Amino acid sequence: MIKITKIKTPLGEMIAGATKDGICLLEFSDRENLSAEYEELAKLFNTTIKTGFNLHFWALRRQLKEYFRGKRKIFNVRLVTPGTDFQRTVWKELRNIPFGETISYQEQAAALNNISAARAVAQANASNRIAIVIPCHRVIGADRALVGYGGGLARKKWLLDHERKYSGKAVELDLF
Repeated sequence: MIKITKIKTPLGEMIAGATKDGICLLEFSDRENLSAEYEELAKLFNTTIKTGFNLHFWALRRQLKEYFRGKRKIFNVRLVTPGTDFQRTVWKELRNIPFGETISYQEQAAALNNISAARAVAQANASNRIAIVIPCHRVIGADRALVGYGGGLARKKWLLDHERKYSGKAVELDLF
């Protein structure tokens, strides 16, 4: 069974989901098509989704609190990320982008030794179900513009500015 819970953050309410093996969902509660994500997860795990408690929520809440206070740069909460081999490879690579830094979809594809896969990388990033912890917000357009974030571009800008602030780098005010 997948248990879900609400988590309050400075950017608004998020919904977390977890199985006995780890966190499988972290999305903003106002994300478009959130119900479709629930349905997909229920199908992938061949189970039901219910509001409730899971031990993994304790670690996730603590680590998110530390992140938003600028004290945590790397998450180590246990994750469960069903997807294709390509998606899982892309999501793993996202976790290699250092806190406070950004890369383009092309740079991410190059890091995967497949420079021609920028569009497929963007699609895999869009399929990421674990916002912030798997930091798809750190990927920007080739022209360094903010593009494509399920939580909205204002939240993406906030997250990038937050990370730059706590990494000691200057906040880029011209990302829009």
